[in-house]
Amino acid sequence: MKKRFFFILFIASASITLGSKPYNDISWKKIDNGLYFTEYDAPLKSSINDSKITILKIDPSFYNFNLFSAKEPKEHIKTVPQWAKQEKLIAVINAGMYRSDYKTNVGYMKDYDFINNDRLNNDNAITAFNRKDDTVPEFQIIDMKCQNWEILKDKYHSYTQSIRMVDCSQKNRWSQQPKKWSMVVIGKDKKGNTLFIFSRSPYTVHDFIDILLEAPLDIYNLMYLEGGPEASFYLDHNGAKIAKMGSYETDFNENDDNDFFWQVPNVIGITKK
Repeated sequence: MKKRFFFILFIASASITLGSKPYNDISWKKIDNGLYFTEYDAPLKSSINDSKITILKIDPSFYNFNLFSAKEPKEHIKTVPQWAKQEKLIAVINAGMYRSDYKTNVGYMKDYDFINNDRLNNDNAITAFNRKDDTVPEFQIIDMKCQNWEILKDKYHSYTQSIRMVDCSQKNRWSQQPKKWSMVVIGKDKKGNTLFIFSRSPYTVHDFIDILLEAPLDIYNLMYLEGGPEASFYLDHNGAKIAKMGSYETDFNENDDNDFFWQVPNVIGITKK
């Protein structure tokens, strides 16, 4: 996604009513040790596609998280299956929105000695992994409003910044708006698992957050990554292969016709430890 301007009020918002029927228990399929997959029907139905929520749950004690960028020397923009094949990755998603050069992350992005974007923006979430020592979790989504960035900025090797969706008090931080789109987001649950979350069916972001918070997922916090046809989710491991790409986006691609992965410059992928 090229840089866009989101009109977001970072205020606590009341939950939408998703209906009288409670969620059924979400059924997880074990792919490998510490790796679980689910796909379930959202109780709030989208007017487009199947209204399914796709999630990969990852225990960071079993998997390495890797950040790759087309801005690195001798690299170039690729689809997530191409990133997966080149880097031998189990699963891949977008690492964030990007600027019009098709390389630079909209917010801060760093991976060891490589700097994609050295400037923080006004977004209030930063995903951090590849810790330097065990004084911090192996993976976390830093909430800039309730955590100390000055301490945490030197605790990890890898960071990518984007928009806070759910804060450290499990509150929806995205105000309601009429625009909707397919999307991929990253989350952390209360047990410390990482969540790769995708929906082809378009929702307003506020509604999508409420859908996830009301599900039995024990979400701790969430960060937005990408929307529309650029949103990508890919898994290929132990006989399980899931390939998901977005399509609909208000004012950009108002259809459900996209049937191929768009090239993206920055991705997060996992490998076994």
